[in-house]
Amino acid sequence: MSAWERASPIGPLHVLVVDDSRAQRHILSMHLRRWGYSVSEAESGDAALVLCKTEAVDIIISDWMMPGLSGLEFCRVFRALQRESYGYFVLLTSKSEKTEIADGLEAGADDFLTKPVSSGELRARLRAGERMLAMQAELLAKNRVIVSTLEELQKIYDSLDRDLMEARKLQQTLVRDRFRDYGAAQVSLLMRNSGRVGGDLVGSFRIGSDRIAVYSIDVSGHGVASAMMTARLAGFLTGSTPDQNLAFQKGADGGHEALPPEAVAERFNRLMLEEIQAEQYFTMAYAEVNLTLGTARLVQAGHPHPMIVRASGQVEKIGRGGLPIGLIPMATYEGEDIVLSAGDRLLLMSDGMTECPGKDGFDFGEDGLIHSLERSRQLDGPAMLEALVWDLIEHSGNDSFPDDVSGVLLGYSG
Repeated sequence: MSAWERASPIGPLHVLVVDDSRAQRHILSMHLRRWGYSVSEAESGDAALVLCKTEAVDIIISDWMMPGLSGLEFCRVFRALQRESYGYFVLLTSKSEKTEIADGLEAGADDFLTKPVSSGELRARLRAGERMLAMQAELLAKNRVIVSTLEELQKIYDSLDRDLMEARKLQQTLVRDRFRDYGAAQVSLLMRNSGRVGGDLVGSFRIGSDRIAVYSIDVSGHGVASAMMTARLAGFLTGSTPDQNLAFQKGADGGHEALPPEAVAERFNRLMLEEIQAEQYFTMAYAEVNLTLGTARLVQAGHPHPMIVRASGQVEKIGRGGLPIGLIPMATYEGEDIVLSAGDRLLLMSDGMTECPGKDGFDFGEDGLIHSLERSRQLDGPAMLEALVWDLIEHSGNDSFPDDVSGVLLGYSG
């Protein structure tokens, strides 16, 4: 019994003996059956080829010189067959010239036996073939496992991708109104996620009859965790439910009164560290605007510096820096007062704009942002944000940004 047969549960290897000499076939087959192989015989290359197309053959021992298809030609055609498993091919020959041996290897032969065949040498060559077939069978088995695993992973990925697509739709509802007209001010929103879902949040809400708030938030990290955090934060910045909005507190008369922006940042900081306690933090720019007076108060908490585009086209950088929210207990924040005139615009944006990498290796930066705003100063709010996105695409050479890009643009008409 062969080593292969003892080690494999699938039974003995199938050996095909191809020789136009019946006596030679008989001698080889006798040895092979004694050693435990399953043996088939063919008197020509053409007959062997027909058998190989209908049966699984593990090892072929073929004479070189035969009528019809020679052993060399048969080997070449055999290698061209679409077979799942490898067939070990041994050529029987009396040829010993190096060029002829090279021809045999080129045609696909694995080994050679010189006539007359020695049973000891034949046994040794077959064992070498068994080792190769065993390694090939092991590789095929591992490949099937890999293919099966990849198919399962693809199913999981497809399922996750569908879930993320739905999550993206839900996240987009957080900024459903991309343009809102508050009378004396118009607010335009921009949100472009770098992936299926993102960690940026922009919005606005009414504080009173003559005051509104605008905000821009960037949660650390990317993906689902950041998106879930933005959804939670959006619930704390909604004008429809002042009881839950952290920008309001209960007044002495039982009504709601707005907190100054720096107090809003401090409340969020306590919320993140004492209640939410997540492995995340976020940056924020938050401004309260008086629509009657054109005055505004702003807090910057680790966010990029807001920009004011004056009616004249001049761009001013504002803000006092400040710490990100959710990093340091008892952090304090400083507000800044600004004045808007008719035609002025206030832009709060995430660092996805200023840190957008360019084809030249340099970020878009504040200079690129200012230049873009100066060039598009004649456009209305939505068009100005769209022009800014096109400038980012031109700068990066790609419309798929590595980070979320978001912004809120308030245009004050006075």
